[in-house]
Amino acid sequence: MQTHVILKTITVLWVLWGLVHAFAGIMTMAGDTPGAVAAIADAVDPALLSGPYHEAVGAVINQHGFNLLWIGMTTTICAIFIWRGNLTAMFIAGLTGGLADVGYFLFLDLGGFVHFVPGTVMTLISSAAILLSLWVWSRSRADA
Repeated sequence: MQTHVILKTITVLWVLWGLVHAFAGIMTMAGDTPGAVAAIADAVDPALLSGPYHEAVGAVINQHGFNLLWIGMTTTICAIFIWRGNLTAMFIAGLTGGLADVGYFLFLDLGGFVHFVPGTVMTLISSAAILLSLWVWSRSRADA
């Protein structure tokens, strides 16, 4: 398979991942704290997560939402440059999105607090983008 097709595939994966996370960030910051926590930990009975929460907890959840927003936007912007074959953008997207999903996987997936969709699917999408990026990178090294 030609490298440019793989680059386009990586781009689509990161745009999808980035937009979903940017939207999730906006929704997390826009909602109430119990609703945001229940939306993130969707495998937990929402009644167990109902408030009231201290304002500091709301601030932490809003910070999480802000992080989701900027991480999603960063990977989406990187995707534009990946489309053009920029290996640095692949590294930044993989580092940013990949590390965000490692935390999600460790604390939410392995903790059993989420259903498979959509969060775990996003982890699989970022993993696929990272693996394909490593393939492109290794190929570029071999061609050099």
